[in-house]
Amino acid sequence: MEAVEIYVVQLMHGLVYGMLIFMVTSGLTLVLGMMGILNITHAAFYMLGAYFGYSLALSLNSFWLSLLISPLIVSGLAVIIERFFLRGTYGGGHIPQVLLTFGLFFIISELVRLIWGSTPLRLAEPALLEGGISFMGRVFPIYRLFIIGFSSLIFLAMALLLLRTRIGVIIRAAVSDADMVEALGNNVPAYFVGVFAVGAFLAALAGVIAAPLLSVFSGMGDQVLIDCFVVVIIGGFGSLVGALIASLMIGQLQAFGSLWFPELALVLQFLLMVVVLVIRPTGLLGEEI
Repeated sequence: MEAVEIYVVQLMHGLVYGMLIFMVTSGLTLVLGMMGILNITHAAFYMLGAYFGYSLALSLNSFWLSLLISPLIVSGLAVIIERFFLRGTYGGGHIPQVLLTFGLFFIISELVRLIWGSTPLRLAEPALLEGGISFMGRVFPIYRLFIIGFSSLIFLAMALLLLRTRIGVIIRAAVSDADMVEALGNNVPAYFVGVFAVGAFLAALAGVIAAPLLSVFSGMGDQVLIDCFVVVIIGGFGSLVGALIASLMIGQLQAFGSLWFPELALVLQFLLMVVVLVIRPTGLLGEEI
């Protein structure tokens, strides 16, 4: 019975991490699918969200205000990056985008170390979400349940936006054929900016939420970067549902891999990626480009 309890608890831990990764990746998969941009800076937005959230929570004495304001600041920064840096690389292929966003990622990482230092910082959970509940003979933190529920709401909100609104229809159409959407009179560059900003907002939102769970440290962008691109590749470019499924798979691999094969925990997700690409090169729910 104790073994069953351990497995169920690990399943819940994997679900928490999977949903957290989904929040980061959901915006990235739309940016990749619609704009075709390999935006490595996305991981820096996640890190900035955590650091801004930490500073705002201390200065305003409110986790909830930091959860709102920090993503807005980061999304504003993302608009500036898209307008003055990335836009000049459109049509030039992926290599200039990778080099540019990789450089921006390192610049932001170094600025973070200069401003906040390299010592890990701890953001306390909000009082409303402190403590835990009895689960399978163990105490499961309420804050982890909040992450699961909040991430689920993000998924539902994005699904409704993409499937039930005119903006969503245009975005989904632009993922398939941006030139045709623009020929029909839609301002595709404006939608590009919007998608890029929303992607950064979601990444920063995940950063603030991750802060009480994982702490805030200068290498957290590096840590999430690999997981994000593995999820996007497995789920398929432009697929929100694919990103959700892939995130949950990676979360469970992390949880049970660290339990059963701690030395191979990182390798397992790459093995999964290879298997998926061999069976379906476009990812689980990706489409032929």
